[in-house]
Amino acid sequence: MLLSRRARADEPGFHPFSLEVHGFVSQGFMLSSSNNYLTNSRRGSFELTEVGINFTKTITDDLSVGMQLFMRDLGPVGNYKPLFDWFYLDYHFRDWLGLRAGRTKLPFGLYNDQADIDAARVPVLLPQSVYPTTQRDYLLAQTGFELYGYQRLPLVGALDYRAYGGTIFIDQTTLASSAVTVKKIDVPYVVGGRLLWRAPTPLDGLSLGGSAQLLRIDLDLGLNPATSAALAQAGLVPATFDGNMKYRLPAFLWVGSLEYAAHDILLAAEYSRWHVGLDVRPPIAPDQHQTQTRWYVMGSYRAASWFSPGAYYSVLQNGVAGPNTRNKYQQDFAVTTRFDINQNWLVKLEGHYMRGTAALDPVLNSNIPLGDLSRVWAVFMAKTTAYF
Repeated sequence: MLLSRRARADEPGFHPFSLEVHGFVSQGFMLSSSNNYLTNSRRGSFELTEVGINFTKTITDDLSVGMQLFMRDLGPVGNYKPLFDWFYLDYHFRDWLGLRAGRTKLPFGLYNDQADIDAARVPVLLPQSVYPTTQRDYLLAQTGFELYGYQRLPLVGALDYRAYGGTIFIDQTTLASSAVTVKKIDVPYVVGGRLLWRAPTPLDGLSLGGSAQLLRIDLDLGLNPATSAALAQAGLVPATFDGNMKYRLPAFLWVGSLEYAAHDILLAAEYSRWHVGLDVRPPIAPDQHQTQTRWYVMGSYRAASWFSPGAYYSVLQNGVAGPNTRNKYQQDFAVTTRFDINQNWLVKLEGHYMRGTAALDPVLNSNIPLGDLSRVWAVFMAKTTAYF
């Protein structure tokens, strides 16, 4: 009575291949001269690990769902804490209109929504001026809604567009320190979009477009007693100050993008400005507004099915007024070689020649002021990834 007949593949509702499962495991090594970069890299570090698995399911011709579970270890970031990288419900009305709901990838620039796919690119690190990996946990995706579409235009190519709105959930433990307790982080809103023009034949592979994002981050912080006492003694806070502070950081980010990807060649360039404000209450410091300039040029070539070299030059200028000292910029010239051992396994070797210290973490560098760290330094990286 417990036996039942076999289901046939041609029966209505039976879709044996509609569930897709993909995953990856990456392990890297990093060694730097003079300055610690991303991790304690001066002595060599294997804290460059990523693991992920994702599932996508087609429910009907127009409806699908997906999710990815991800964890990583990158110096003080991640520590193998599993999280849902993204998850979504997708309804595709027409080619020119679709709707996603859930935690959807942010379409910022050419490659932000590919930042979790090591196999999709040649370099180990995307240009850090525009795609900082230490901020990946809250720059990769937003929780809310997204409208998207692809519209062909007779004779002039096609438009690829995405628009979104929602919030970003940030793990407050990533901002903790001995001097400050992060009590609450809230992102009241994040809205933005991307528009790309895809060129027609004979310029197949050419894309031109722009992205913009508007958001605000609110933080409730608690200072430890020693720090509060020092501020009171300096007369920077009122006598009634209880150690609690509120930070409000409004930001507007935009990037212009140009890419040519065809015939085993990839050439890309992006220019970005990040306008960031800082409002502090109680006003122990004047309100600040900073405009960061970020840009890069990049190229790679698939010389053989198993070998792809590449290089990029990336620049970050933090926009702080005054002399252009080493703590206000970072210039990164990177050279990469990618070896595809087989269709599921790759190895990458990468070298960086760096000038400036603007993006370094003082905590990783014994709290030495960034202006006192070595101005010229280098980084070597090796990484292997298996994926299916």
